[in-house]
Amino acid sequence: MSADDWAPTAATGILRARGEMLARIRAYFGAQGVLEVQTPVLSPAAVSDPQIESIEASAAHDSRLFLHTSPEYPMKRLLCAGIGDCYQVCPVFRDGEAGRSHNPEFTMIEWYRLDFGMAEMQHDVDRVLRVACADVRNFPASRSVSYRAALREACGIDCVGSSLPEMRAAAAERGIEPARADGWERDDWLDLLMGAVAGPSLGHESPVFVEDYPPTQAALARLKTLPDGSQVAERFELYVDGLELANGFRELGDAVEQRDRFTQDQAVRRKRGLPVRPIDERLLAALEHGLPDSAGVALGFDRLVMAAHRLPSLEAAMAFPVARA
Repeated sequence: MSADDWAPTAATGILRARGEMLARIRAYFGAQGVLEVQTPVLSPAAVSDPQIESIEASAAHDSRLFLHTSPEYPMKRLLCAGIGDCYQVCPVFRDGEAGRSHNPEFTMIEWYRLDFGMAEMQHDVDRVLRVACADVRNFPASRSVSYRAALREACGIDCVGSSLPEMRAAAAERGIEPARADGWERDDWLDLLMGAVAGPSLGHESPVFVEDYPPTQAALARLKTLPDGSQVAERFELYVDGLELANGFRELGDAVEQRDRFTQDQAVRRKRGLPVRPIDERLLAALEHGLPDSAGVALGFDRLVMAAHRLPSLEAAMAFPVARA
């Protein structure tokens, strides 16, 4: 341990500014009538998404619990109970996430608005971005681009029509050759190209919303049919300076379809040799009771601080990353 290992990695001025940003966000939600809520960090259920790993927590009496990767499931239960528009600021935990823009523990702001579609929710996220960064950074007007167009522009591939060899070649042309990729499927290559090529190229001139994701990447989002008859997920992500800051959905309220998606996720986990976690039966029961028409967003607050102040890494935006926890 070095002599200054006790000290925060972020400058005290940044930490003060961080607190002020959070206060402005809370004031914005308060003015909008969005209620702040709290839900448990520990749960006997865990996320099923094959791209996200939960951290298991030891507990007494042989109870198996997991630190949440997002407050999404219990917040949706509150929506089903009639809580109305709500938001939460909380620490979340994801195993194996480390790097310039990752930390196993980070701060998430998640919120839900009733009767909002994707356009209204993008506008809401845009307002939160500008309120948070007031007196820190001014942004030009945001723009939206489809997932398909973003990949075509950055990589020259079509997320619907390009073959797996074409996608692999597009990655190789850019010096990206993942190990053990022989069993990869379409979504694996799309995730790689979006995360390593398209995403980092977005949001450098103005904030960019990437929308209309493939239906196979809907997660907990509804699907919609485009004029050409194809389906896409009612999902968007916000990019600033090549960083993904927020992920939004028009929320799926069908308990049967949601169970099917969880089951499909678990099948992928088994195929890849990943841990298969318990699904959230309480969420499914709440969806059976009835989820109001709503949209939700998860925003990485540490990344927002990083973008607002043009910081080089997440460590410069938070007090104590995992290496100094």
